Amino acid sequence: MLGFLTLILVCQLSGELIAGVLALPVPGPVLGMVLLFVVLVLLGDVPERLDQTATGLLQSMSLLFVPAGTGVIVHFDLLGEALLPLGAAVIVSTLATIIVTARLMQWLGKARADG
Repeated sequence: MLGFLTLILVCQLSGELIAGVLALPVPGPVLGMVLLFVVLVLLGDVPERLDQTATGLLQSMSLLFVPAGTGVIVHFDLLGEALLPLGAAVIVSTLATIIVTARLMQWLGKARADG
């Protein structure tokens, strides 16, 4: 388990380094996930111990939201000042996500029916 946790963290660190050195506008952890995905594609399978390690991390993920929630409460007055633009951004992005997902599902449904 420790070896696979190390693999996950090494992929994240590599992503952070790549994003920092190349000044990419993509977060390092996202690049790390892409690197881990490439490693798993090359392996051709997800090892059972890696699956167990990742499942353990996912089950503990709610603990990671405590600092973010605390930060929201600390800056509650700033959120109140920017309520209108934040609310508009949430509504517009949600609608855009729904539309894109619906169109993609329509396209995939047609492609599946044709093929």
